[in-house]
Amino acid sequence: MKFFSKSGNKKPKQLLNSAVKQGGFSMMEVLITMLIVSIGLLGVSRLLVRAQLAEMESYQRVQALIILNDIVDRIKINSEAVSCFAFTIPPTGTPYIGETGPNSLALPTSCTASVSAYNTQAITTITALDNLLKGAAETKGGNRAGAMIGARGCISYDSSSELLDGLGVAISGTGEYTVAVAWQGLSETFSPTVDCANDLYGTESKRRVVSTTIRLAKLD
Repeated sequence: MKFFSKSGNKKPKQLLNSAVKQGGFSMMEVLITMLIVSIGLLGVSRLLVRAQLAEMESYQRVQALIILNDIVDRIKINSEAVSCFAFTIPPTGTPYIGETGPNSLALPTSCTASVSAYNTQAITTITALDNLLKGAAETKGGNRAGAMIGARGCISYDSSSELLDGLGVAISGTGEYTVAVAWQGLSETFSPTVDCANDLYGTESKRRVVSTTIRLAKLD
């Protein structure tokens, strides 16, 4: 008795056509798989770019906070001539120190708040802060790299916040100082409310600002 398989009954041409059809179907699967993988890789690459931008934004904010705290400490050290540090006038956020631009503070600035020694120390400190914001604390390849992109610093004084004595009279020099550090972000977010180097970073939603307020004790 002879047995014949189903495929054995096919003619050679039918077998060839069947093989071609199967090969074409496998190729379509490969193409679809490659398309899915490509889309996935594109998504991963975009995610990596966004992660790098976020990392850079975070790094700049950390740098800004370090500089902000440094400015506050130096103001406290120069308490005898602290009024010389109030060089910024709201609401334009100018003049400022740091990255050179329109309405930058002319340096060396003048100071007549106290005796000569304290005035000179205040002027020297403001110049040092200007260099700090320009990245002079760290260099790379001969270029300054110790600060943020377009770093600028602003210090303003609010006389309306001055404390009152027993007679209800404002005590000069007891108001709040606002210290702010501005720089350029890498993406659009929102417009900051603190005035410092306003309208100098393309759009206000790219202007980044960290700030704090301080009040110095006045001892008689």
